Amino acid sequence: MVTDKPPAALEALMTPDDITAAQADAARWRYGFYVVLTGIVAVLVAFGAAVFATGQFAALFAGVAGVIGTIIGAYFGVQAGQSGKARVEAELVRSNELVIRLAAYVGTANAPRVIDEVLGRRRI
Repeated sequence: MVTDKPPAALEALMTPDDITAAQADAARWRYGFYVVLTGIVAVLVAFGAAVFATGQFAALFAGVAGVIGTIIGAYFGVQAGQSGKARVEAELVRSNELVIRLAAYVGTANAPRVIDEVLGRRRI
């Protein structure tokens, strides 16, 4: 059984740069919010002009409610999808770095033994 622990300095090198990822995520939310807000204001201005010109509030309100609901739903759907994607990509980078560092630590002489102990014997 492999009992060697990597040195503490190795763990310190594996900490990700979460600050940059958090700043990019915050900027995406902020600018996306501004775009959605601008779209909603434009739709409401067009709605007000149409109501003023035609006097039909109820019929026009149904269309506006659908458009605004679609814009807001798309905004939050895209943001949630991007956030999940970014989180998975960051985890993939972190895992890949860990694997490379551990492979370098184990070395080629001990690699087959460690792989067999961790993953089990290979079935062919």
